[in-house]
Amino acid sequence: MTLNPHLELGYVSRAHGLQGEVAVRAFDPASETLDYVKRVLVRPRTGAERVLSIESVRPTPKEMLVVFEGVRGRGQAEALVGATVLAFREDLEAPEEGEYFQGDLVGLTAVDEAGNVLGVVEELWSTSEVPNLVIRAPGKEELVVPFAEDFVSTVDVPGGRLVVKPPEYLEAHGAESDRVEGDQGEGEGS
Repeated sequence: MTLNPHLELGYVSRAHGLQGEVAVRAFDPASETLDYVKRVLVRPRTGAERVLSIESVRPTPKEMLVVFEGVRGRGQAEALVGATVLAFREDLEAPEEGEYFQGDLVGLTAVDEAGNVLGVVEELWSTSEVPNLVIRAPGKEELVVPFAEDFVSTVDVPGGRLVVKPPEYLEAHGAESDRVEGDQGEGEGS
């Protein structure tokens, strides 16, 4: 699997003020990437994507307020609303062993522990302490799996796959364990 040279950070949610500042909402609320990269690729809904240098960044509770070099005035800022903001992979520190860029997980084939294909990771939702992998396959129910060791045992980005244990597998396994323990308890009491 070829790694994308750009990783999605978030999107421009709104223009802020009259001087050209924009609010960028990160897909990963804990991300600090905008604090240290000097440039980003901005992919608007319409029009050509372009590389913009970052002049300044300041945090707010829900988003980062960013001043891009060359974006002046509210009109130019409003033209960026809805644009996806991407970092250049080459500008980022490589992840540590066992860590991954969230953008690299999108597109991986998800299989269960027996090797059965469950679908493809199409999205990540950062709605809790850990991101959730959204796995979809034609004709199958959508799976939402927390990206945590209890649910994801193996990640092979170069191989294009990950091994997951969906939550319903754990629930089924837990129910079997309860039933077996109950049967054993009844047998011991006889």
